[in-house]
Amino acid sequence: MVGGSGALRHHGPVTTVAVKVTVNVAALRALGAKAGLDAVGVARAEPFETTRVDLEQRRQAGLAAGMAFTYKNPERSTSPQLLLRNARSLVVGARSYHRQMPTPPCPGGDDTGEDPLVGRVGRYVWEDHYGALRVGLDALAAHLRRHGHRAAVFIDSNHLVDREAAYRAGLGWYGKNTNLLLPDRGSWFVLGSVVTDADLAADHPQPDGCGTCRRCLDNCPTAALPEPGVLDANRCLAWLAQRPGLFPAEFRVALHDRIYGCDDCQTVCPPNRREEQRVDLRVGTAPRPAVWLALLELLEASEETLLERWGQFYLFDRRTFALRRNALLALGNTAPASDERVPSCLRRYLGHDDPLLRATAVWAARRLGLDHLARLAAADPDARVRAELEGSVPQR
Repeated sequence: MVGGSGALRHHGPVTTVAVKVTVNVAALRALGAKAGLDAVGVARAEPFETTRVDLEQRRQAGLAAGMAFTYKNPERSTSPQLLLRNARSLVVGARSYHRQMPTPPCPGGDDTGEDPLVGRVGRYVWEDHYGALRVGLDALAAHLRRHGHRAAVFIDSNHLVDREAAYRAGLGWYGKNTNLLLPDRGSWFVLGSVVTDADLAADHPQPDGCGTCRRCLDNCPTAALPEPGVLDANRCLAWLAQRPGLFPAEFRVALHDRIYGCDDCQTVCPPNRREEQRVDLRVGTAPRPAVWLALLELLEASEETLLERWGQFYLFDRRTFALRRNALLALGNTAPASDERVPSCLRRYLGHDDPLLRATAVWAARRLGLDHLARLAAADPDARVRAELEGSVPQR
């Protein structure tokens, strides 16, 4: 009841209807910036028809390589109106995860006490950037609700193709490496959306900014970008490092010291290289332990300890198998065989309960020239472990 003296009597429960107030998009952008977002754009909540077709065709062609994410349910992840009844608009936010790469521990050891046997982690998980992104998007959603509109936040899930939402909202263009590039800023951004029934003025998509550049395609260590804008997840180190099972033999050397993620197609990108030169108060704030993981410490830690420390990573079935597998491969690719701790660690994993970790330890031992250790697997009851004694392993 609006106004009145209260003389009108209601019988039964009173239903309050929110009054919808027009939302100023400029005010939303200002609020987003205040809440820590680097960019905010608006798109219509229309189906992503071409994206749905692309997802279905690439999944049928085998390019998804078992990846779920937005491939899991293309109809849902490309239909904003399935996420919120009567959705009219998408308010899309971006937050930079650009950080300066710290100097790795000295290969020969130094006087800091740091272990030189380390593995690399992709930049987007150095810190909880998605948590900070959610804070910004929650602020936008709260603003919309205060104005009488419904709003729901979607971040890093199977529910919405974030890059397509951001492209439609005018935040950037699709790079040839399939990442979204913001003008003059590049692709070091996490993305998320607020789906709302507010009718907001939409932004226009950005024109292509890559031109003839193909550095990402030419510098991918496994040729995972067969053509501009197409990713073959069967060859992408970032996905292979997360996927369960034995790591594909043909890409183990290319994995090198990576434990989680791969940034190569971004580090060679010219807009990203220019971003490296920007003055950013957040640059260099990441603590070193989130950038370089001590391999032997990781391999010796309990399941509980690893989940406590690195549970923010995407871990299949909440198991640390992939982290241990990748650490064994990194040992084989980078560790000096003369380090007495390395053979001792490999010997333990040759007796591990998990046959796939035993198999990976065989490969690492052979890669380091520790054939006397690898031969301990000759009588292993699992054929996959014994098979690692037969394959070709490049010597370092």
